[in-house]
Amino acid sequence: MQHAKVTLDPAFTIAPVRRRTFGSFVEHLGRCVYTGIYEPGHPTADPDGFRQDVLALTRELGVSMVRYPGGNFVSGYRWEDGVGPHRIKRPDLAWHTIETNRFGTDEFLRWCGRAGVEPMMAVNLGTRGVAEAVDLLEYTNHPGGTHFSDLRAANGRAKPYDVRLWCLGNELDGPWQVGFKTAREYGRLAAQTARAMRMLDPDLSFVAVGSSGSAMPEFGTWEAEVLAATYEEVDMISAHAYYEEVDGDLGSFLASNLDMEHVIRSVTATADHIGARLKSRKQINISFDEWNVWYLSRFQNQPPITTWETAPRQLEDIYSVADAVVVGSLLISLLRHSDRVEAACQAQLANVIGPIFTEPGGRAWRQTIFHPFAQASRLARGTVLRTAVSSPAYETPKFGDAPLVDAVATHDPETGAVALFVVNRSIDAPVRLTIDARAFGRELRVGDATVLADDDVYAVNTADAPDRVAPRPHPGVSALDVVLPPVSWSVIPLA
Repeated sequence: MQHAKVTLDPAFTIAPVRRRTFGSFVEHLGRCVYTGIYEPGHPTADPDGFRQDVLALTRELGVSMVRYPGGNFVSGYRWEDGVGPHRIKRPDLAWHTIETNRFGTDEFLRWCGRAGVEPMMAVNLGTRGVAEAVDLLEYTNHPGGTHFSDLRAANGRAKPYDVRLWCLGNELDGPWQVGFKTAREYGRLAAQTARAMRMLDPDLSFVAVGSSGSAMPEFGTWEAEVLAATYEEVDMISAHAYYEEVDGDLGSFLASNLDMEHVIRSVTATADHIGARLKSRKQINISFDEWNVWYLSRFQNQPPITTWETAPRQLEDIYSVADAVVVGSLLISLLRHSDRVEAACQAQLANVIGPIFTEPGGRAWRQTIFHPFAQASRLARGTVLRTAVSSPAYETPKFGDAPLVDAVATHDPETGAVALFVVNRSIDAPVRLTIDARAFGRELRVGDATVLADDDVYAVNTADAPDRVAPRPHPGVSALDVVLPPVSWSVIPLA
């Protein structure tokens, strides 16, 4: 059996755990909204049409923040269509569907209140601009006595929603985007929009649009040009990344977070370079506001949609054990970079590549990827430790050498709680992990550790077997040694 070691020291910290790391994403795409979080007439629906079973799972998942309404959808969205008693149906060019607008700004912000999550609103800078963004801000945040704040009151909400976090568009470097732009065009528009919105409400945080992915031809140069125009106006720049197993290359897929590490390092280096060039003392951080496992090739290989439907089944990936282990490793990377990743959103919340799956009129259940997110959100408290991992490596066709074991730990100085999150990427063999926690100056032992693994790495959860894959009590624990099964996600509290 191969051996790995992790060393923990409470004196070596990275940053406080950021609650915004555990964000999610709701877009008007497929069944994320309609028959996902919102289904009037469902047996569990409340008077507003919100599915209570999905709300309960959202709270269990530990979501802290939700980005809305897109995504590609936002670049053609007219927010006014989705407020008030008379809703306007429109064709959604992004996903080739009909948008009824039965669910809009007020419904989303009320839903956030029920779920106990912070809203992260995106404005349309694809087909619209400064005036429309300020109008939306007036609707959500202005106290009253103006056209849109009074309209909000007339629609049933006198008190402002007080939305603090705003995305200045979405993926506008992508030719698939309605109203896509050059970096120069977008940077100028984003800076103007942020300045105008702060004239109405000075205490806002803004996310500028970064490149849509590290494979984009202008990755790096897009961020540099956008930040050169927006540096003093924004607080974060976005990063997006999706991963999938390709051609049976499970080893590379399990090492996907090596690419996420590359994205984070590249974007922070670019941001710091622009800050130095501008002689600014400000630091721009990352909003990793789209990340997940997504079998994009399946979507791309489907025939084009020729009909206009309302909330069809789109992008409904069913997730396996291997997918959950990759999601766990991506969470490890996000936590490890808490000094620079200020916010993150797993895309999306329900049905559309989501941890929660529902059936119209039926039940909701947890996909395999639900569990690593829920455990990390619940147990990651205090500060992120600079975790030292010594592990044997294996060779991957896509990323070269990758460590078999990756891990991150958090420590809450107030309670003394230590949580260690670990993945074993070995496809066919367990690895013995030794934990060196002597620096804590007190005897620590492994507490109630759990593991998510299965003899079948492609096992999934379904409506008939919703708990086929779930964390179980860890079988291989003794003192400060843990035997990690192959293709596994382990959560190891130290007590």
